[in-house]
Amino acid sequence: MHTIETVIIKPYSAEYQAAIERLVLPIQQIEFGVKITREEQPDLMDISGTFQKGDGNFWMALDGDDVIGTIGVVDIGNKQVALKKMFVSSSHRGKEKGVAQRLMSTAIEWCKSRSVNQIYLGTTARMFAAHRFYEKNGFVELTTKELPPNFPIVSVDTKFYYRDIS
Repeated sequence: MHTIETVIIKPYSAEYQAAIERLVLPIQQIEFGVKITREEQPDLMDISGTFQKGDGNFWMALDGDDVIGTIGVVDIGNKQVALKKMFVSSSHRGKEKGVAQRLMSTAIEWCKSRSVNQIYLGTTARMFAAHRFYEKNGFVELTTKELPPNFPIVSVDTKFYYRDIS
């Protein structure tokens, strides 16, 4: 039995690349039926180069040596970030486990410490639990026309949210 106390959140380091892909790809492709490959996700293939610059960063939730969750924010300029790659293994989901909330809180605290003004994100229509989670965390839905021009839209995303930090 794993408890929240055994889970630690730490910034990305390259030795976890394969483990991150083993977490993310099956959640996308099998669990949610999202038709996207590893090669169609340059941010997944170059986490450090995509996320860990400017006001961006990427974190992993680890239970022992197992990567059980991820979240990242990409600096899109103008003191704004795009939240991307938020995934938690099915075995560690749920309010009582608290993994998703700890990942989100880590990203939000990072943004506050960097004086980021807004966090934007895109998600797929089928991820209903994610929609509720984002809304509980103060995110508000918006249209694609309301996104900042430098927001990196992914072809599979159809729902968009933002949250003011300032």
